[in-house]
Amino acid sequence: MDFLPPEIDQYAQEHSEHEPELLQALNRETWQTILAPRMLSGPLQGRLLSLIAKLLQPKSILEIGTYTGYSALCLSEGLAKDGVLHTVDRNPELRRIQQKYFDLSGKSEQIIPHVGNALDIIPKLQTTFDLVFMDADKSNYLNYLSLVTPKLNSGGVLISDNVLWSGKVTQAADKDDLDTKVLQQYNRILQEHPDYQTVLLPIRDGLSIARKR
Repeated sequence: MDFLPPEIDQYAQEHSEHEPELLQALNRETWQTILAPRMLSGPLQGRLLSLIAKLLQPKSILEIGTYTGYSALCLSEGLAKDGVLHTVDRNPELRRIQQKYFDLSGKSEQIIPHVGNALDIIPKLQTTFDLVFMDADKSNYLNYLSLVTPKLNSGGVLISDNVLWSGKVTQAADKDDLDTKVLQQYNRILQEHPDYQTVLLPIRDGLSIARKR
């Protein structure tokens, strides 16, 4: 998943804003108690999400894929005072740990969790967004793009995680590897999309940042 040499990654973390104590605790608890903890956004990516949100100061954020709530908390650091973050995850078993840390952050009134299929939930959200973070099932990235583009405000930012997929996107995909095939299409379509200006960054497993024109 990580492309940089460990010493470079460590140096980058040491010379970036340090992970807040609350997120350190969530990081530890996720690794100790939750399956597939590698799905967690790391400290460096988390600080980048926080910085982007603080630069934008969005009034509305949509996150597709909450997991244990780490990235939602990072994004919430930049919310406008009256801003709202909608976050969607299909796994109800994660709600306990999510809400625990949302409450501890003091931002729980601004974070609205949704449990269920994002493809069903997103069309029902009667709002537009200044920032969208996509980090859910890769096979649906193209479907999510179709849903969120009309809801993303002009000048808004779409951030997509895992777009390098452990480097698999650079190779011919196996015939049964749907995730890789979809990500290859997604990266190409997003780069060519007339509504977006896009940069793909080799951070962790690949992070694309696209600004809607």
